[in-house]
Amino acid sequence: MTSPVISIAVHSGFGHTAVIAEAVRTGALESGATVHLIKVDEITEAQWELLDASDAIVFGSPTYLGSASAAFHTFAEASTKRWFASAWQDKLAAGFTNSGSKSGDKLATLQYLSIFAAQHGMTWINLGLMPGWNVSTGSENDLNRLGFFLGAGAQSNNDQGVEGVHKSDIATAEHLGRRVAEQTKVVLAGRAALAG
Repeated sequence: MTSPVISIAVHSGFGHTAVIAEAVRTGALESGATVHLIKVDEITEAQWELLDASDAIVFGSPTYLGSASAAFHTFAEASTKRWFASAWQDKLAAGFTNSGSKSGDKLATLQYLSIFAAQHGMTWINLGLMPGWNVSTGSENDLNRLGFFLGAGAQSNNDQGVEGVHKSDIATAEHLGRRVAEQTKVVLAGRAALAG
């Protein structure tokens, strides 16, 4: 079976979300996927075509004022040509976000990303992790320390650069990348079996 092709469509305002995107890429690569990282605020026609040819697309954006960034919204609106053509119908999708606060309304951004994927007819892959850091024996180094189910949520202090991205959040994003790659393999194998 050919390796799944996964694209990560991301906007990062200050670099923190880009660190999470790289972690998603690392996890997917470790699971044998071919991965394209696409900065949505610099997207080219060739990169739109990469998205069209992908088996799965992972969407990523910082959370600004309770939603995805303006640059990500611009990308989403520009995807309407794909929407009209059902170009992303039945592709797999997942998402991640980062904000300065522990909660920071990240759930609203993950919901926005999942609804965006649903509008394109895509199938959403959740994080697949129980919440961490919610018992007395837990720690901030647990996977999914912020307790999101819908996608990967990360927190970066506003007064730190990319070096301040929490190691647990990076590991959680790597988990998301592996999960997307593995779930995409399952779907591709099932489609091949049905076609055979």
